[in-house]
Amino acid sequence: MTTLSAGLLKQYQEKTFRTSESRRLRTPQQAVEFVNERGFLFFWPVKGITMPSLWCGVAGDRPVADGHNDPGHISWGWKDELLDKRVWYYGRILRKRNTLISLKTAPYFYALSPNFGDPELEIDDQYREGLIPLEVKLIFEALLEKGPLDSLSLRREAHLSGKNSNTPFTRALDLLQRDFKVMPIAIAEVGTWKYAFVYDLTHRYHPELLEQSRFISENQARDHLTACYLESVGAASEKQIQSLFGWTQVETQKAITRLQDGGLLTGSVQLENETEQVICLNSLLK
Repeated sequence: MTTLSAGLLKQYQEKTFRTSESRRLRTPQQAVEFVNERGFLFFWPVKGITMPSLWCGVAGDRPVADGHNDPGHISWGWKDELLDKRVWYYGRILRKRNTLISLKTAPYFYALSPNFGDPELEIDDQYREGLIPLEVKLIFEALLEKGPLDSLSLRREAHLSGKNSNTPFTRALDLLQRDFKVMPIAIAEVGTWKYAFVYDLTHRYHPELLEQSRFISENQARDHLTACYLESVGAASEKQIQSLFGWTQVETQKAITRLQDGGLLTGSVQLENETEQVICLNSLLK
């Protein structure tokens, strides 16, 4: 059985995650280049998930600091400043966590979303079929009628302002972002903290996504996203891949097999000092 050195994998991830001092992000433009380079990454590191993040690319491999004066929090400022510049796709996507996606990679995510034609017509069908809760429909329709809205105004227009609506509103907004129907596009100085996201319909803010994703099959999309992930992390277990993307076991296995057949990956690799076998980039085994 092939064995992968833990030290070699760490060196690879220090490079791709940009956690080494020499590769840290110093400017907003470098942050954009980082997202374009990796295809997608988390805004902040997520416990238990190995994946690059904007925070670690700026601050190094350490937990997010509680203190607002920590220099690593410049990443927050960059994210807010660039939110309305259309330099990347931002939303709560992977594992319901804030995810940055390059504009070249976004169509592959969109191709796997439940958006097949006209999102404005599909929302009614999905609600009637019991695929989405009422709150999702109300938020979507409020944005459709009123245009972009900050989160406070959105709650009011969707008739979800009451205290009992806090959790349903948040859950619905997460579902809408996960399904690439709604996305944050700017920051508004409203509310107690003078800080709130402005949301818009994805197909209205990024109309090109519909055409770009039209001819991407589900297999092509899963292969591309799996390859992007492995090129970032170097090696991962089948369970890690399945959990990250929320695919079925069969869908995950088939994507891995296709990439193995194409010569990108090798399966059943033993990671040094670990019991679970991983799928690994062939380039790491040469």
